[in-house]
Amino acid sequence: MPHGAARGGGHEPRPYFFLSYAHMPKNDPRDKDPNLWVQRFFRDLSAHVMQLTALPAGVPAGFMDQHVRPGEDWQGQITEALAHCRVFVPLYSPRYFLSEQCGREWFAFAGRDTLHQSRSEHRSPPAIIPALWIPVLPHQLPEPARRLKFDHADFGDEYADEGFYGMIKLSYLRDHYEHAVYQLAKRIVSVAERTRVADGDPLQDYATLTSAFGAAPGRPGRDLEVTVLACSRDGLPRGRGPDCYGSRPSDWNPYHPLSARPLARHTADLVVNLNYAVRLAEFEDSADRLLRPGPPDAPGLLLLDRWALDSPRHRELVRLLCAEPRPWLSVMVPWNRADPESPPREAELRHVADEVLATRLRQSPGHLTQGGGLPTLEAFSQELPRAVRSAVRHYESAARTDRPAGPGSPLPHVLPDGVGLGRPARGRTGDQREQRAAGKSKAEQVEGPPDGREP
Repeated sequence: MPHGAARGGGHEPRPYFFLSYAHMPKNDPRDKDPNLWVQRFFRDLSAHVMQLTALPAGVPAGFMDQHVRPGEDWQGQITEALAHCRVFVPLYSPRYFLSEQCGREWFAFAGRDTLHQSRSEHRSPPAIIPALWIPVLPHQLPEPARRLKFDHADFGDEYADEGFYGMIKLSYLRDHYEHAVYQLAKRIVSVAERTRVADGDPLQDYATLTSAFGAAPGRPGRDLEVTVLACSRDGLPRGRGPDCYGSRPSDWNPYHPLSARPLARHTADLVVNLNYAVRLAEFEDSADRLLRPGPPDAPGLLLLDRWALDSPRHRELVRLLCAEPRPWLSVMVPWNRADPESPPREAELRHVADEVLATRLRQSPGHLTQGGGLPTLEAFSQELPRAVRSAVRHYESAARTDRPAGPGSPLPHVLPDGVGLGRPARGRTGDQREQRAAGKSKAEQVEGPPDGREP
């Protein structure tokens, strides 16, 4: 059956939230399903969301991949749920950030959320609400999770210390479990009502999605530089109005008015969702460094405004940039055909861009936007992961590094000091601390590889 064939018509119930979690493998085939406790948590959370909303009968409160029946198009159902859910709930655990499947789910939804933020006049709360299954140390979080700045102790110290797994397994914490699940449900409903994220593409190929956890900490390419070569309002060429520009080149917003913020900020959010730390720069300030010979400092993206090539200085700098192979710098060329000022000079500016980029096109293996440019913010967002992968791959080949030989791992399978670590205790009695220590779950000692997502 072709991908998505079972999902035609668009009339299927759409989940309010998507629960993303790492599957726990069985130690022995005779063991019970170790994911039963996650299913119990999902049912409890869904019940609260149903009570807090006016969802009609037949509309699921949430989506969990365990509900996909054998023989069904499980990848298609996951993709559709990611495209239509209103809130994404990643269930944190040491295994979660080792899972490529969880990383794909995060990246798919984060792309929708980033587009929403760029289209909105006012910054709204992220529609990603993390939940603790097993607490993870802050420094072990990848870049997309680290930037959420979510204080889990808002749901209680017991929750921050033990997570949902500890509280659901330890009978003396059952009341705290019920409280935390209810608070999470309220947070999901509140964010869903304030942040209306537009639907994504339900027919995208799940198998080709990029993982948001793909760049391992400590590897070359951990940092990525985004450089903007664009006009500013005080230096516009003939035929160009000020609507897409600000006082600095980094204020450039080529997809105005459908986009409400600079392209550099949108790009930075997308790059962070690929687990890179971003440095933003302007071409005029960085030209000497970008043009110097030798290995690069970091992989990078160059966001090129064709209108800026009306300047002889900019044309010459781009020619110099392309004179030597620099494949670790991917070149992306937005061109908004819906902009009424674009058609009159499109042929001329495209010819100029092709001429100054000709050497790059012929001789360099690096990424360069093909054709007439990227016409929409969605097209730009879809091309960006490919541009990043190309820049990082060429950077890793070219950069001199002193990393030790041997395989690395983005996260240890067992955290060095255990995983049941939340916020420091505030005013707990000695008896409470002893009781908590005695009740630590065996999940703190779990060891194993990331899950292979099979329904």
